[in-house]
Amino acid sequence: MTDWLFWVIAAAVALGSLGLVFAPLLRGAVPAGSRAAYDARVFRDQLREIEADRARGVLSDAEAEATRIEVSRRLIAAADAADGDGAAGRSPASFTRRGAPLAVAALLVAAVGLYAALGTPGLPDDPLKTRLAREAEARAKRPKQAEVEAMVAARGLAPTVTARDGDVALVERLEQVVAARPDDLDGQRLLARSLAALGRWPEARVAEEKVVALLGERAAGQDYVDLAELSVLAAGGYVSPEAEAALGQALTLDPANPVGRYYSGLALLQSGRADLAYRLWSALLVEGPADAPWIAAIRAEIGEVARMAGMPPAPDGAAPPGPAPADVEAAESLSPEARQGMVEGMVARLSDRLASEGGPPQDWARLIRALGVLGRRQEAEAILAEARVKLAGDPVARSMLDEAAAEAGIAE
Repeated sequence: MTDWLFWVIAAAVALGSLGLVFAPLLRGAVPAGSRAAYDARVFRDQLREIEADRARGVLSDAEAEATRIEVSRRLIAAADAADGDGAAGRSPASFTRRGAPLAVAALLVAAVGLYAALGTPGLPDDPLKTRLAREAEARAKRPKQAEVEAMVAARGLAPTVTARDGDVALVERLEQVVAARPDDLDGQRLLARSLAALGRWPEARVAEEKVVALLGERAAGQDYVDLAELSVLAAGGYVSPEAEAALGQALTLDPANPVGRYYSGLALLQSGRADLAYRLWSALLVEGPADAPWIAAIRAEIGEVARMAGMPPAPDGAAPPGPAPADVEAAESLSPEARQGMVEGMVARLSDRLASEGGPPQDWARLIRALGVLGRRQEAEAILAEARVKLAGDPVARSMLDEAAAEAGIAE
């Protein structure tokens, strides 16, 4: 739309609206008249009533004449007062007819000035088709998997996993065996899982790619989901074009796969389609099961996603403040990378909230248990010490913290 057409339409709308508002003023007000003029009308009515009362016999001739003389005297006085009021000042109708155009002009000038200062008059149209094309172009230019992995490694953003020396030695031995037998499918699977357990996500992702390549057409939807998941974890939570392609393959083979649908929602959210991510995640929330780790991950984010999409709250109510013990324990049934990726995020959010805002004893106990399940005992001990200071003097809280410490394996 050209600038001049915009201003013509805007002016027409503004004038039409103001015309409806100020129409009564433009017509002018009807003067209500002075009190003296009103009194004069009343006295004239009384004179007519006096004649009617005498005709009916209510008043005698003498009474009627005396009353008529008194009312006539008052009528003359009221008429003189009314003539004096009418000669002074300007009529309300004259004032409103002159003031209304001035008020309309002042409002128009104020509206144009505010829009010129706060609005964007020269902003071109941005139809849906253009916006979708721009989003598609931006998606096509997204960083590739290798680029993001290099950036994550350079900035030290990759999560760390505490591993025993014996585990590291076993994985190194496994790498040597698999390198000598590159076509060993079971060996590649075991290597991918072992590397993921150590938090070596990029190497685990490469091993999983080899698994999918060895399977070829025999690869199932879950194989592609595992590859996509490792790609996301290796990229620090970013869904790369390669991860998205793997998700597409996974959902083509297994459309109901919940983990694949979860990561597809994450990809939509990162590409600016919070509305589609909300629909996908909301369906997963309804389907459950309630103790599934991807459900816990969705609950932690669905409130913000709903706000971004302008949608109603999540179908199963408000998100809990952090991972419940059942959520953390349920993650044990998934692959190590899934547990590390989903639970770590929930634990980090709960820890940050407690550090900045504090919380009830239940939340501190929940965080201690979660850290114990993840094997991060030193952090659990630090949180326990902090909670005991913050909740000192509360015997119920002390009992809850002691119970959580026992479950986390850090009881004194």
